[in-house]
Amino acid sequence: MQSLPLVVLAMVAIGVLVSAIKIVKEYERAVIFRLGRLLGAKGPGLFFIIPFIDAIQVVDLRTRVLDVQRQQIITQDNVTVEVDAVVYFRVIEPTNAITKVERYTQATNLLAQTTLRDVLGQVDLDSLLSKREGLNKQLQDIIDRATDPWGIKVSGVTIKAVELPESMLRAIARQAEAERERRSRIIIAEGELQAAKSMTAAAEMYAKDPIAIRLRELQTLSDISKEKNLIVISPSDLGSDVGKIVAVSKGVKDTE
Repeated sequence: MQSLPLVVLAMVAIGVLVSAIKIVKEYERAVIFRLGRLLGAKGPGLFFIIPFIDAIQVVDLRTRVLDVQRQQIITQDNVTVEVDAVVYFRVIEPTNAITKVERYTQATNLLAQTTLRDVLGQVDLDSLLSKREGLNKQLQDIIDRATDPWGIKVSGVTIKAVELPESMLRAIARQAEAERERRSRIIIAEGELQAAKSMTAAAEMYAKDPIAIRLRELQTLSDISKEKNLIVISPSDLGSDVGKIVAVSKGVKDTE
């Protein structure tokens, strides 16, 4: 009976010792408060605290992916779009993340939502669709500066998707079709202009050199004669006063 208090005392001592031993992982830090006062951050590895006097909060230092809730935004040119984004951030000062802001993850999320609406509301739709990389950088800089006092580093912000109204999608499709039609007409007109210039230059050359036009005529007759079902008779074969070409289909004989 006398050994029972000793056993109880030993068990209590072991329990206190076990509760005094704390271990945090390599990517974690433990922020310690002693009677409500901040002592600092410890870790990684093994450390000791005073049970019932010290309190700890473990902070994860790894980069987190924060999915920003989809926001309805009115652009500078009065187009309503729905935009969602992703924020990549990590804690670099565990003590500030615990003592400077309440629930730093939620605070960063709400800050990202308001910043997204403020920044994208100042640009037009074309800039939102074509200059997304620059907008990502601008969003990152603003959120990073705002969260710096909290001990948080924002490493990246990415606009995931921009959803347009159905009427705007149809208008963009019509605009793209009109642009393609315009480019097609310009290309055809430029081709016709180049062809006209080439034909004018060729006509001037043939007018100066009758032999050249004769050679061209022979080349044309050679190309026509490749058709197996045609017989080509040159004007020179009929005499210089006959100015016509007679084509006789295979198996058919025409008499002049």
